[in-house]
Amino acid sequence: MQALADWIGLPPSLFMISLAVAFLAGAVRGFTGFGLSAVVMASMVVFLPPVDLIPICFLLETTASLVMFRGGFRDADRRMSLTLAAGSAVGTPLGLLATTSIPSEISKAVALTLVLALSVFQFFKVNLKLFEIRGALSVTGIVSGIATGLASVGGMVIALYVLGTAHEARKMRASLVLYLFASMAVSFVALLYFDVLNETSLKRGIALAPAVLVGVYVGSRLFSQRLQSAYKSFCLGLLIMLSCAGVLRLFLT
Repeated sequence: MQALADWIGLPPSLFMISLAVAFLAGAVRGFTGFGLSAVVMASMVVFLPPVDLIPICFLLETTASLVMFRGGFRDADRRMSLTLAAGSAVGTPLGLLATTSIPSEISKAVALTLVLALSVFQFFKVNLKLFEIRGALSVTGIVSGIATGLASVGGMVIALYVLGTAHEARKMRASLVLYLFASMAVSFVALLYFDVLNETSLKRGIALAPAVLVGVYVGSRLFSQRLQSAYKSFCLGLLIMLSCAGVLRLFLT
């Protein structure tokens, strides 16, 4: 354990915490189809800066996407997922460009507050009819890309849109899985362009990947017919919790 901790540049205690976080994040991803990066960010930002966590999250998301892809492609609303991914590819550079003129704290607060408000509305079944507007699918993809560039919360925007559809739980989850898989290429190019995918992050991603795989397996097993009825409420609750945690972290730092 000590040798592995030294290899990834973390004390053994923090490495053990990271493994636990990776397992939890994988379980959340396995059950909901999203949330891995948000859980990792919310938990590990205490001892690792976001710039170090972003490539780790990418590697762990890639690991989860590869093992979940088959079910995601089979059950997903492919048109919706791929359109959202295409829109995100357009919006992400815009968000990254905007970071040069907007303070990151403000952009994150705005994005997280928006996700929080819309999640609460959905949780309490307040129908804003935002998802019935013509062109909402493409606009949501672009907005999610901008949110990714500004505050790394694009996945939460997509999850919010998918949860607002009338699809059954299995199709919602699969659509999120397919979207994240399709978005990997854009994320990879962005990470290379901004030179944040380095050797240390690669080692950490490799070391934490097994814990994520176990978590994904556990989460996927929990996604049973009996629990699917609670899927939407659980996901909306997760979005609310993660949004609150993000906003609180901004105010406390």
